Amino acid sequence: MAARPKPSKGLPLDSRTLPMVMRIVRDYLVRQWLRIALAFALLSVVSACTATVPFILKELLDSAFSGNAAPENAWLTRAIAGMFSADPRFNQLYFISLATAAVFLVKGSAAYGAVTMMAYVGHRSIADIQDAMFARLMRADLGFFHNTPTGQLISAFTNDAAKMRSLFSNTITGIGRDIVTVIALVAAMFWIDWILSCVTFFVFPLVAYPVFRIGQRMRRVSANTQIEMAQFTTLQDESFQGIRHVKAYGMEDYETGRASFLVSRIFRLNYKAEKIRAITEPLLEVIAGLAIAGVLLYGGYQVIVGARTPGDFGGFIAALLLAYDPVRRLARLNAHLQEGLAAAERVFAKLDIEPEIVDRPGAQALALKSGGLKLDDVVFAYDRKIGMAAPALGRDGGGVTLDIPAGKTVALVGPSGAGKTTVLNLIPRFYDVDSGAVLVDGQDVRDVTLASLRARIGLVSQETALFDDTIRANIAYGRQGATEADIVAAARAAAAHDFIMELPQQYDTYVGGLGAKVSGGQRQRISIARAILKDAPILLLDEATSALDTESERQVQAALDSLRKGRTTIVIAHRLSTIVDADIVYVLDEGRVVEFGSHGDLVAAGGPFARLHAEQSSGGQMSGAGQA
Repeated sequence: MAARPKPSKGLPLDSRTLPMVMRIVRDYLVRQWLRIALAFALLSVVSACTATVPFILKELLDSAFSGNAAPENAWLTRAIAGMFSADPRFNQLYFISLATAAVFLVKGSAAYGAVTMMAYVGHRSIADIQDAMFARLMRADLGFFHNTPTGQLISAFTNDAAKMRSLFSNTITGIGRDIVTVIALVAAMFWIDWILSCVTFFVFPLVAYPVFRIGQRMRRVSANTQIEMAQFTTLQDESFQGIRHVKAYGMEDYETGRASFLVSRIFRLNYKAEKIRAITEPLLEVIAGLAIAGVLLYGGYQVIVGARTPGDFGGFIAALLLAYDPVRRLARLNAHLQEGLAAAERVFAKLDIEPEIVDRPGAQALALKSGGLKLDDVVFAYDRKIGMAAPALGRDGGGVTLDIPAGKTVALVGPSGAGKTTVLNLIPRFYDVDSGAVLVDGQDVRDVTLASLRARIGLVSQETALFDDTIRANIAYGRQGATEADIVAAARAAAAHDFIMELPQQYDTYVGGLGAKVSGGQRQRISIARAILKDAPILLLDEATSALDTESERQVQAALDSLRKGRTTIVIAHRLSTIVDADIVYVLDEGRVVEFGSHGDLVAAGGPFARLHAEQSSGGQMSGAGQA
């Protein structure tokens, strides 16, 4: 089992944040530049409307209530004179009321347009990221999946993607809106009274440092929370997929305890995050209170002594109070920004996965002639790929050599860990050998293209891989565009047609996740039908009949016997009775070939194969395969 990641104690923000933000902008936001530009233009309208409120209040106090328009506002008095009433105060009141309604109508419409545009940007960007991440993971090496819990990958598509979606749709929009609004209101404050503005902004910069520190803590907590969520997702996947074994061994309480432990850790981290977010509110309240108290003291004194009009003072206070709300939101949005960036870091780690198994420069398509295979002095260890230190093939300074003649059937037998499955993994180049070579018709598999190599190989594993789709789609998997007649013929050859026709929707029946809606033997026959339909010249059969009953095994074995004619076939078998007609049997043990020959010759030789044969003949059971 792969080691689980440990929660990080911190992230070097300075070295990672800017490049990551630039990558988000370059790879995902630039392509949406027109919508983003329109959204920010509308946000500017929203901010401008907000900034007019202090001037409306100033006009109301200085002109409408007093009836004496300030000289700079005399144009307003003349424009509305006689419009509604002979009394200019009522005229100004009516006009200001209508103007206020118009301002908020424009503001609401612009805000709606900006939010919907940024919502499109956010959802479209996340869809692009999920597409790219899935495509990248599909091209990752097999060793990556052996070394990475499934829950971590699922968490990247769900939890991390959700936080990034919020980052694109809400956080960026909110930050843009609030920054522009603050700038507009600050400009209004300085326009109304620059001295009072200086008094105010002597206090507000004190907010910057604690808000920055809060953001750092928020990012660390968010990163650790996502790690724990990935582990919890992995636990759910393992427990639900293995529920049969959980119940068989009476481990319900044990699994519940494991889940409870992770849920508690997630709870503590989420609660800690909420406490960190909550710090910003009282902090800003205190600082804002100090600023407003100073403004009230100084500005009120100026009004009392006649140095300023009530309109100036009221308009300034309105601008200050209106600016306080977006400043508070910015502090809160900083925490969400750090959560989104922590999620982005994890998502980009998946997007940056580079497979090691790739086409070499100048690789040519496999020129298949007869289909002969050879492992030439091969040494291979999983160590750095999936955490296994001991070599799976090759021991005592020597490699493994296997000759598999074209068109022949070669069987691999031996105890668990002998290296049988590893041989099958190396032929389609799921892994590269450490030394030696794997040859197909004399061509090193590393020198040919992966697509041409794997197109000529059919695989049936003891671990059937069905997808939550129809039986028809599962059989045709790997040969898109196959005709109905071809699919049915393959199913008949795999002894699957009869049971398929008994199902309610027949070939249109959905098999469920991992084929859960059909039996183990039925899953295996559908998998065999898939390999038959592919009609590949090289067949890899990893205990292909292990899940079948006696009658189905007989039928499928007959189909496979017919399919193997003229094809190069490697069979991993634990029931030695199924490989009596194999042309060559290789006996592996601890990553070495200990003997080889025909079934009859090996039985007569009295070596390891003869002992395995005697065990099974007397009712014993040979050890299972395992991964090696």
